[in-house]
Amino acid sequence: MKNIKYITSLLVAAIIFGCSTENDLFDIDTLGAPTNISALTTVTQDNTGKVTFLPRGEGVTQFSINYGDTTTDPVYVSPGSTVDHVYKEGVYNATITGTTVNGKSTEVIQKVEVAFRAPEDVTPAVASVLGDNFSITVQATAKYETFFQVYFGEVANEVPVDFMEGEVITHTYAAVGSYTIKIVALSGGVATTTTNQTVEISNPINLPITFETAIPAFGNFGGATSVSANNPSIGTLNGSDKVAKLTKSAGAEVWAGSTIELAAPIDFSTKKVIKMKVWSPKAGIVVKMKLEKLVATDATSIEKDVTTTAANTWQELSFDFTGINNANDYQRVVVFFDFGVAGSGSDFYYDDIELVTGEESLVLPISFESTNLTYAYGNFGGATTTVIANPKIEGSNTSAKVSALVKSAGSEVWAGGALDLDNSINFAIMKKIKIKVWSPKAGIIVKLKLEKKVASDATSVEVDATSTVANGWEELTFDFPTIVNANAYQRVVLFFDFGNAGTGTTYYFDDIIQSN
Repeated sequence: MKNIKYITSLLVAAIIFGCSTENDLFDIDTLGAPTNISALTTVTQDNTGKVTFLPRGEGVTQFSINYGDTTTDPVYVSPGSTVDHVYKEGVYNATITGTTVNGKSTEVIQKVEVAFRAPEDVTPAVASVLGDNFSITVQATAKYETFFQVYFGEVANEVPVDFMEGEVITHTYAAVGSYTIKIVALSGGVATTTTNQTVEISNPINLPITFETAIPAFGNFGGATSVSANNPSIGTLNGSDKVAKLTKSAGAEVWAGSTIELAAPIDFSTKKVIKMKVWSPKAGIVVKMKLEKLVATDATSIEKDVTTTAANTWQELSFDFTGINNANDYQRVVVFFDFGVAGSGSDFYYDDIELVTGEESLVLPISFESTNLTYAYGNFGGATTTVIANPKIEGSNTSAKVSALVKSAGSEVWAGGALDLDNSINFAIMKKIKIKVWSPKAGIIVKLKLEKKVASDATSVEVDATSTVANGWEELTFDFPTIVNANAYQRVVLFFDFGNAGTGTTYYFDDIIQSN
């Protein structure tokens, strides 16, 4: 093996030296400088600023590139190879240098222009915040953007909020009104794309207020603060999950309180009493309710005081505004707890603010807890509906009383129960009705039908909902988005397991309320 390698080496040497003479030897010092130096530059169109360099030239053994931006050190590239560099948007003078094997070089200046394209397909997503009528969320997507800016259109000389795709921005407006939201998609350079969207901020809060669905934008003053809170003492008088909590901070003014602005003035034409459930850590405190106009220049108001008689439990207070001037258009409800006494950090709770005649009226919301009202159901088709003690105190319903509908064996597929209200339901703002139901099986149709109380007028409207829970409470929503409020619907009719004949099954329902 060694002999074979030796012979091969000799042959190669013989060929080289046999074909060369002293005059044939090449002198690399005679090589000239590289020529035709340039670089093919490719700029990506995705707004990343990425540029690919392919240097070119003749007689070159190595290229170097100085990018012409803030990068200080050059990069070295072999002939035929490429290199990538990321620029900001702008025009740059890159230096391309070609070097030969003997060290001679040639350099050229090549202009590199990086321009970002304007973002495309900008899609904003503006949504309301459940339970907060004054807040919205903003998101956006786009092609070729680096980030977004949003202007909420609420103040002059507004400073925009920056956000990235996938990020959710929340904003709370100070007042109702129509606002133009401007969303700007930025490319990373000078090119931008702007889209506008109008948002209507309204306050559909009207009496009665239950705090279960729509949460008012509380106005607070004097060191008091009202917020939505969990019911501290769910029981017979108040089985609500959500209530309002007023904290009268230590050192708060004796007149500290909170305000609720309504969507429309309170109509005192027939009803003169406002009832409110309250919970106080002590008895004997003054709870003041004041009614004001929304006109800033008109200080016309009226107020009534009631003293609590119980501690650490719910009680219902009545504020009698008999003699009130309905033409004053009172639209702001102001609540004060422990009026006349400085704050000590105590929490007070209130709920179910409603306008009544002085006598209890059978109107929405209906909780079936009243000891004064008569729930006179009209039953048909073989169904029987009555108010009973809640046999299923559990889950989302711990009320003391509920309604039970028994669909007797062999009853009609349309068997149900009807309840006449004292007043027609006002659908001017709230278009949905929610009802808590308990069924021994899921997947049944619960139909809610609304009728006029006039026997000669069969005008009605109905909506179906399907139960999803067996042997447990759930809240079903019946949406009437196109309901004609002028029809004055005053009869509520309920059907359980609609479309199927009765089998003797009992269904329960409770807390019939309006919602938006």
